[in-house]
Amino acid sequence: MANKRQQYSLSRRHALFAGMAALAAALLLPQIARAQSYPNRPVRLILPFGAGGVADVTARLVTEKLGERLGQRFVIENMPGAGGINAVRAVLSAPADGHTLALFSNGTAISVSLFKNLTFNPVADFVPVSSMGYFDFIFVTQTGSPYPTLADFIKAAKQKPGTLNVGTINVGSTQNLAAQLFKSTAGVDVTIVPFRSSPEVLIALLRGDIQMAIENYSAVRSHIADKAAIAVSSSGPVRTTFLPDVPTVKEAGGGDFEARSWNAIFAPKGTPPEVIRTLNAALREVLEMPDLKKRALDLGIEAKASSPEEIQERLKADIDKWADVIERAGIAKQ
Repeated sequence: MANKRQQYSLSRRHALFAGMAALAAALLLPQIARAQSYPNRPVRLILPFGAGGVADVTARLVTEKLGERLGQRFVIENMPGAGGINAVRAVLSAPADGHTLALFSNGTAISVSLFKNLTFNPVADFVPVSSMGYFDFIFVTQTGSPYPTLADFIKAAKQKPGTLNVGTINVGSTQNLAAQLFKSTAGVDVTIVPFRSSPEVLIALLRGDIQMAIENYSAVRSHIADKAAIAVSSSGPVRTTFLPDVPTVKEAGGGDFEARSWNAIFAPKGTPPEVIRTLNAALREVLEMPDLKKRALDLGIEAKASSPEEIQERLKADIDKWADVIERAGIAKQ
C-alpha cells in the first residue's frame, strides 16, 4: 500500500513538473518567436545629422554589415535639426518594435544642457542597444607655426593671455566644448573662434587667422598627410592608433583633459528586451569584423560594441560632464 502511495505521489509530482514546464514554454514562445522573426522588414536607423559626417559614415559602414548578418536591409535616414528633435520625433512616433532606431552621439548628451526646449529625455524615453564607434579629436597647428607642440602653444598662451585663437565648428559642438574644457584644464586664456563648417576652420588655420584648430581626424587627415598642418595632440585618454607618435593633451601638459565622441544605437522605450539582445549580439559580431575595423580606423574611428548598460552609463556621464562645461563657459541655452 505504501509503495502505491509513493508511486501515486511521484506521478503527481511528475505531472506537476511537466505542467510547469509546459506553462513556462508557453510563456516563452511569444518571446522566442519575436526574437527569431526580428527583423521581418527593413529597419530604419534615423540620424540627427546630415549625410557625409563621421556619424553618417560610421552608420553606413555598420548597417551594411548588420543587414547582411540579420537578413534585412537597414535604411539610413538623415534628419538634421537642432538638438536632434526631428530625428527623435520620428523614432518615438513609430512602433517600439526594433524596426525604427535612433543614432545617439556625444552630441545627444550635450543637447540636454544646450537646448532649453528639448522635447525628449534620452535616458527616460529610450533604451540603449550598443555603441558603434568612438573617436578622438586632433589639435592641429599650421606647418611652420611657432607652436610645433601643444606644450609650446600652452606656454605662449600663458605668456600672452588673450592673444591666441583656437578654431572649432559651431558653438555647442563637441569640438567647441572641448576647446572650452582645454582652457579650463590647461589654465590658458585663449579666444575660441567658432565657424560654420570644418573646411572653414581649416582655411582659417592655413591663412593664419587662428593659431590652432580642434577637429576630427577625417577632417584634418589630408592636411596632415600633405604637411600643411601638424597634429600636436589628441583628445582621448590614450594616444590614438592612427597617430601613435602624437601625445594626448594630458601628456602635453594640458591638465586633466579628456574629450571623446561616440556613436551608438538606441531604441524607443518599450522595445522588447529580446529584440535588444538580438541587435546587441549582431552588433558585437559585426564590429569585430577585420575589414570593417580597418575601414573605420582609416577615418579615425575605433569600431567598438558595448553592453547596453555600458553605453547608457557613458550617456549619463557625458550629460553631466558637458553640462558642467557649458555652465562654466557661460554658453547661453539655444
